[in-house]
Amino acid sequence: MPERQTQRLDWERDGVDWPHREASRFVRAGGLRWHVQQMGQGPALLLIHGTGASTHSWRGLMPLLAAHFSVVAMDLPGHGFSDAAAASGMSLPGMAGAISALLAEIGVEPALVVGHSAGAAIAAQMILDERIAPRALVAVNGALLALHGLAGLVFAPAARLMALSPLVPRLFSWRARDAAALERLIGGTGSRLDAQGVALYARLVRNPGHVAGALAMMANWDLGAFECALSRLQVPLVLVVGENDRTLPPRQAQRVVQRVAGARALRLPGLGHLAHEEAPQQLAQIVMQVAREQALLPTH
Repeated sequence: MPERQTQRLDWERDGVDWPHREASRFVRAGGLRWHVQQMGQGPALLLIHGTGASTHSWRGLMPLLAAHFSVVAMDLPGHGFSDAAAASGMSLPGMAGAISALLAEIGVEPALVVGHSAGAAIAAQMILDERIAPRALVAVNGALLALHGLAGLVFAPAARLMALSPLVPRLFSWRARDAAALERLIGGTGSRLDAQGVALYARLVRNPGHVAGALAMMANWDLGAFECALSRLQVPLVLVVGENDRTLPPRQAQRVVQRVAGARALRLPGLGHLAHEEAPQQLAQIVMQVAREQALLPTH
């Protein structure tokens, strides 16, 4: 772990032009040093990014929401500029507990949560554990179901094997220096990003520490038990589904709707897994509509 920590992104070097740097601060909570961004006024809204991303993924959406909410986002453990956690802390329950400790430290009780991909699962776990009690959860291409079939048998063991080797993050980061390889990586999500978005992901995936954090997260997650518990979710769940998502099959959303009472899916044509980065204005409108339905914002 110490060796990997030395390879992490440096705020004064790598974060000098980070999106919304003026909203950033560093907070110690739960034994970790977190990179946190806060902006706006109004009901508290928590943003949780997905595996391999960081606060940068909210760069377009965050200021739009900050016009109506007090918005909080953080880099997950081992991602971006936040410290990595021990293996147990990189599990789904571990991350849910760690973020809860952070929220307690900064005094935030979210009235609404927006989670992207794995971030939606973390938010749901926090709700199931009664760590937070938001009025609703908006899951943007939420990774809420375990992989089944051959993918389920291969993916987790492979991720654990890769996470054990300190050479794998270095090799991945070195490979990501090839512009064509990076283009294929982002294209594989089904999304089209602007030049800034591509450059920021390049900065992340070319850093071995960040890659190690993403691999550790994938290696320590087990969605089997979580999937069984998902039907107990009492909070209104809105699934935002990019129809061009190549990371998670859009049809998974219908399976979630069948499992969770009151859940509904909103399908967005032409958008991929990073829909919130492609069309932040469209996502902001959805979030504000959900907030109005829950009486968090005026209806007029």
